[in-house]
Amino acid sequence: MAINLKGRNFLTLKDFTHEEIEYLLELAADVKDKKKKGVPVNKYQGRNIALIFEKTSTRTRCSFEVAANDMGMGVTYLEPLSSQIGKKESIADTARVLGRMYDGIEYRGFGQDIVEELARYAGVPVWNGLTNEYHPTQMLADLLTIREHLGRIKGVKMVYMGDARYNMGNSLMVACSKMGLHFTACTSKEYFPDAKLVEQCNEYAKESGGSVTLTEDVQSGTKDADVIYTDVWVSMGEPDEVWEERIKKLSPYQVNKKVMDNAAKDAIFMHCLPAFHNLETKIGKEVYEKFGMKELEVTDEVFESGQSVVFDEAENRMHTIKAVMMATLGV
Repeated sequence: MAINLKGRNFLTLKDFTHEEIEYLLELAADVKDKKKKGVPVNKYQGRNIALIFEKTSTRTRCSFEVAANDMGMGVTYLEPLSSQIGKKESIADTARVLGRMYDGIEYRGFGQDIVEELARYAGVPVWNGLTNEYHPTQMLADLLTIREHLGRIKGVKMVYMGDARYNMGNSLMVACSKMGLHFTACTSKEYFPDAKLVEQCNEYAKESGGSVTLTEDVQSGTKDADVIYTDVWVSMGEPDEVWEERIKKLSPYQVNKKVMDNAAKDAIFMHCLPAFHNLETKIGKEVYEKFGMKELEVTDEVFESGQSVVFDEAENRMHTIKAVMMATLGV
């Protein structure tokens, strides 16, 4: 059966079947190959997209802008201070205005309810560039990266270490359970994902052949893992006061050489970036001055090792975002 995603929103992978996700990955691999060979895909001239960023970003903004430019589209970037969304103008009104001017709208910001309301009123495809709850474009990039490096997706054992309650833990659990991977959240129990979402993902896993595991034990949780994944311990928008608590609770779940040695021989390390692996950032220096830690969620040794595929992962954001836009606007 042919896959047709034209006109669809891209808000969370919960909305897509295994076959539809596979289709997006194949399309991403194809446009990546064309990019490397210099084959143009710029048949979208005359179309325009709006990028709404209530949270700033390097990878998401650059990925959407370069992808859109490659496709021949115009781009308008609405930064946190240049949009009236939810302030002087309701989300519904903003969506209806932008939907009359643009062929697609990207939103990166806070609650999932915001991007869903945009999608409800826009009348054009809306793409989730990140919310507090989900990060679906990152998931496609991660799945493509895993397939490129391990040669497979189904049956892969992925372990996520850190705070698994928000967008990355949620989205990785959904992606893995949809696509037949074995997902493990390895963290302190107060940072386990929401029980209702775990139950939902267990149902996905029954269909795909995957599984969902929650554990506090690093040794058993990371044993023979194919992918070790982590993220920053404190997300954008969270108060500085949470650093002390997170460091205390999550330090045992730092990704270091011992963790990687416990994983499978050909295991890869993944991170959605930015990462605090040294003192070369303002926040990294501040955390060191307050808490004496030179490395946080991952050690520099692992981050810079041959097992680290974080920059392949970052590049794949562009290719998978291009695939999402092509599929929802019409290939």
